[in-house]
Amino acid sequence: MEQKGNESSLQDPPEPQCGLSSSPGLRYGSLVNSVSSLAPNAAERAAVSPRRAYVAITVLCYINLLNYMERYTIAGVLSDIQIFFHISDSTAGLLQTVFICSFLLLAPLFGYLGDRYNRKYIMLGGLSVWLLTAAGSSFVTESHFWLLVLLRALVGVGEASYSTIAPTIIGDLFTGGRRSVMICIFYIFIPVGSGLGYITGAGSAALTGDWHWALRITPIMGVVGLILMAFLCPNPPRGAAETHGGGVTGQSSYKEDVKYLLKTKSYVWSSLGVTALAFLTGALAFWLPTFLARAHVTQGLRPSCSGNNCNSTDSFIFGAVTVATGVLGGALGTTISRRLVGRFPYADPLICAVGMLGSVPCLFIIIFVASSSIPATYVFIFLGELLLSLNWAVLADILLYVVVPTRRATAEALQITVGHLLGDAGSPYLLGVISDAIRASKPETHDWSFHSLKYSLILCPFVGVLGGVFFLVTTLYITEDRKAVQRLVEEDLQPQQSPPPDASMELSNKTIE
Repeated sequence: MEQKGNESSLQDPPEPQCGLSSSPGLRYGSLVNSVSSLAPNAAERAAVSPRRAYVAITVLCYINLLNYMERYTIAGVLSDIQIFFHISDSTAGLLQTVFICSFLLLAPLFGYLGDRYNRKYIMLGGLSVWLLTAAGSSFVTESHFWLLVLLRALVGVGEASYSTIAPTIIGDLFTGGRRSVMICIFYIFIPVGSGLGYITGAGSAALTGDWHWALRITPIMGVVGLILMAFLCPNPPRGAAETHGGGVTGQSSYKEDVKYLLKTKSYVWSSLGVTALAFLTGALAFWLPTFLARAHVTQGLRPSCSGNNCNSTDSFIFGAVTVATGVLGGALGTTISRRLVGRFPYADPLICAVGMLGSVPCLFIIIFVASSSIPATYVFIFLGELLLSLNWAVLADILLYVVVPTRRATAEALQITVGHLLGDAGSPYLLGVISDAIRASKPETHDWSFHSLKYSLILCPFVGVLGGVFFLVTTLYITEDRKAVQRLVEEDLQPQQSPPPDASMELSNKTIE
């Protein structure tokens, strides 16, 4: 296992500081059951100093912000892109689908590497590919749409490496209550970055009169992030937070890792819930700005888009709403979790279920009210996104406390793969196909273009109900998994420590504040 100051080695040294059983039934690491002290000078032996850890989380959050800004910049100028390349709704949805497909296909590879090799170098390599391909996509000409599709697929390399590995580093820098807060902050930047993606994309296109500039902002900012990561982000030993710098290792094959994860029921069911959430948010994030723009035209509030520079007002407003609800929802979800989880061990998946199911009526109202009242539609977009945003940080915390440190990157990778494969990899394209099929049933008009997209969006609330059910099932197993965590720490960790005679070994059942 890597030690502080030994980040030059690509592969982690094999010597463990404390071993973990590789039994498939093993569960390790908990939000409320963690090792708070293994020796009197535990704090002095921390692999990464608190100051350096906070600097690292700042860098990781900044890059996470850029990742999601880049992902949704295209959605902010989608109408411009459709006119420039003369493409239909289904073809436009393909841009997001190819990006997500490369992301999910590469995630297992980076998960495998992230559990075995230097995580910092892996992320640096992936982000370098992201910068080059994202910048390159802004120079694609009208006759080379296929090249834009190819470059969008390659952009997924960077996000696959980063999204798979970055949360595991946070899990090794913090534990207990601090980990919950840091995970919350990290995941708040998903909706914040998404919202800013709409805003910067639409704003850049409006200021320059050329939508290509919308795709150049995040690569420029990404160069700064790459430099900051190279110099300021550490590569702590896996499990360093739980063992105060010692770290843990486990000798297991990838097949054994997968079998272990499939036997962790709370991980499996919460991953299915993540899949439904990804389907829902991916479809809404990609299509709602365009849906709202068409609603304005249907109500006669705005002329149809016919030039090279479409009205970007809806992208600005939708982006601002996404930022606000992301911050409020993420903070609210984490606050509720920290208040309830001590009394109700199943509180986390229950919060996720409430968020999903509560958003369903909001989605129905959004779909059917948009043709008559834009302000009312935005009110329910705010409420729906707020409820969905309760889930992001809580879901990440669930994964970190039901999976052993040496298998967290693999767990993140498999959750990403399944969630995106069955979720937002296909949902933008699927809704585009449904919209095109409905539109083809009648002569083309601006009003029918709006209604065809409206009818395709009806699929989203039903997926929301399904996701809520998955999270409710998760509540049946989360308590058992937490008890297994405590048994593991007591029976498997403590006997392997060899502290000095005056050292006191203690297991804390309190959340570290």
